[in-house]
Amino acid sequence: MVDPSLRVRLRELRDRLSVNLIERDTPVRLLLLAALAGEHLLLLGPPGTAKSEIARRLRLAFRDAGFVEKLVTRHTSPEELLGPLSIKALEEDRYVRQVRGYLPSASIAFVDQIFRANSAVLNTLLTLVNEREFEVGTQRVRVPLLCLIGASTELPEGEELRALNDRFLLRCHLPRLSEEGFDKLLELPDTPTPMPPDALRLTRDEVRELQAEARKVQVPGEVRTLLKGLRRHLADKEIEVSDRRWRKIQFLLQVSAWTDGRDSVSIWDGWLLQHCTWETPEQRDIIFDWYQKHLGADTSVDPVRLARLVAAWEKTYEEERTSTWQARDRAGKLYYRDFVGKPVTASKGTRHKHNEDGEALYLLPPDQRNRSNDGKGYTESDLMQFFGYHYYFARGDEFKTYLADEGNWLMEEVSFEPIVEPARYSRKHVASRCREVAQLLEQADNMLATIDQEISELEALIDGHLWISPGFTPIAQRNLLETRETLEGLKERIQGILEGFAALPKLSE
Repeated sequence: MVDPSLRVRLRELRDRLSVNLIERDTPVRLLLLAALAGEHLLLLGPPGTAKSEIARRLRLAFRDAGFVEKLVTRHTSPEELLGPLSIKALEEDRYVRQVRGYLPSASIAFVDQIFRANSAVLNTLLTLVNEREFEVGTQRVRVPLLCLIGASTELPEGEELRALNDRFLLRCHLPRLSEEGFDKLLELPDTPTPMPPDALRLTRDEVRELQAEARKVQVPGEVRTLLKGLRRHLADKEIEVSDRRWRKIQFLLQVSAWTDGRDSVSIWDGWLLQHCTWETPEQRDIIFDWYQKHLGADTSVDPVRLARLVAAWEKTYEEERTSTWQARDRAGKLYYRDFVGKPVTASKGTRHKHNEDGEALYLLPPDQRNRSNDGKGYTESDLMQFFGYHYYFARGDEFKTYLADEGNWLMEEVSFEPIVEPARYSRKHVASRCREVAQLLEQADNMLATIDQEISELEALIDGHLWISPGFTPIAQRNLLETRETLEGLKERIQGILEGFAALPKLSE
């Protein structure tokens, strides 16, 4: 069961860590959350952007957490981070480091200019931050490290730094202050950061208990869908995120939910994804834009999927609306249109053949061997010329009688054009179509109801969220309203499909 007092305590602690830090609310939130999840944070930004001050404040959140701060250069040796070897122990053939005041003794560690480290220091840091161990001779010793904060004014360059960069689950870019923030800076009183009371500060045992409870937090389908979608999007953008990071990201979301007073991760915890998956600060905007567009697009509210279904049904309706079949008479025989447009049941007929110039073609008299001219026939002028040589009636009434006799015509067989009409459907078919589309309409209504509920709860959910920075509410609200508008448009199209199917021509039954 979620302890509501923990959320209140963390909120107070978070706010105290932010005192007199201008436009640095987000890095403070990420810093405290990273420590609660047992993860590490990278602060990237130009000199003078409060990176060191933010890192040092984390120690104020814990009662029993030792703090160590180190500055790294190209010439820093592992001993400067791990501690010098004990001369006395060496005299006794023992390999012992004096770790007090060095990284192996720290629960909270701050390493400034971390990407300037040489390969020897990099190897030391990798083991320290990932396995929480360091080497002493041939042995590995556990360290109490809870969170390491790395700071840098520059991005890591070279493959040897990629592994260390990957160990920072959370990354935050700190730009210089805005004009408004600069005015506040000039008015800022020069007072020390007040120490939070012990009642607020956390112990390591409380952090361990918190992490154990967070692992029980449910990750619902819509959140997994969000993670899968982002993974595909990042792959398309050639932004590399290791499988190890995805595992850690999921746990971070669980910690976010648990500390916020919930036993299930929500789509809103996904706000943190923009700070977990970028390699350069410019990529954060790409990731955040993607996240905003997918607000409300969970497993129960998926406008993209609904749009595909609507398009498929529109295609089906259009096919059935424009579908035709061949007309039939009362006896069920197919209807064709004859030469004069009259409906007939015969599919073929014969007619007087004409040549390309439209002249009627005839046969020679029956006593002629090749009456049809090898199927080409004879025109009236051809016959007149033929009869002028062979028959005395070439220009008399007998000739006209000859031409009028259908037995002397060259005939051709012609297939009649089928008579088509709009297809008609059984009432059972129409009812089935309407029932299926009505179910789609119900899905759209359910999605709208879910969106409306999210919109109504939005302000309380986000403004009260422990880890989401203020100012996100208008962005989230705008995107939810856009999703709602999309759903309303889809619902209108579904209603049109439903009405269209209901109006299809029906069979007489």
